[in-house]
Amino acid sequence: MVNGRWDHLLSPSLVLGGTILELTPEVVKTHHLQGLILDVDETLVPLKQRQVSPEVVAWIEEIRQHVALWLVSNNLSESRIGGIAESLNLPYILGARKPSRRKLRQAMEAMQLPPEAVAMVGDRLFTDALAGNRLGLFTILVEPMVDPLIAARSYPIRNFEVWLTQKLGVTLYKPES
Repeated sequence: MVNGRWDHLLSPSLVLGGTILELTPEVVKTHHLQGLILDVDETLVPLKQRQVSPEVVAWIEEIRQHVALWLVSNNLSESRIGGIAESLNLPYILGARKPSRRKLRQAMEAMQLPPEAVAMVGDRLFTDALAGNRLGLFTILVEPMVDPLIAARSYPIRNFEVWLTQKLGVTLYKPES
């Protein structure tokens, strides 16, 4: 049966009821965060897109006034992830192999912040939330950014993660403000 350790490792600290755009400076202040490690694919941009939406650019400009930011992606495409990072003027790490902690630790050390002051923000439980929880970070699960042209597309891997997590006894919820 499932023990409490898995329950903890698979439970995000905060589940937003929407995309990363719902992560406001007020939420950051409430949780005493000084740094955010951001996933890229489907957290900041829809899969395979190379351009960041004007809304995400505006969000980055606003949130960077409150916290240090790093992009950490499992993606190996230097041209795509590097181009996104350059367009946002953010440091980045490719090939993170999340849920491995190594690249998250590298970003956290570059920010010169302790784990309790940093959040891992992503759209996936078994990569982003698990990696952040393994390192003792605050973890924030967001809804995936989707291409409006394929918005009706299903997300079988994420749906499976949510289903399995619920079977393991983890409750996904949106905390009260």
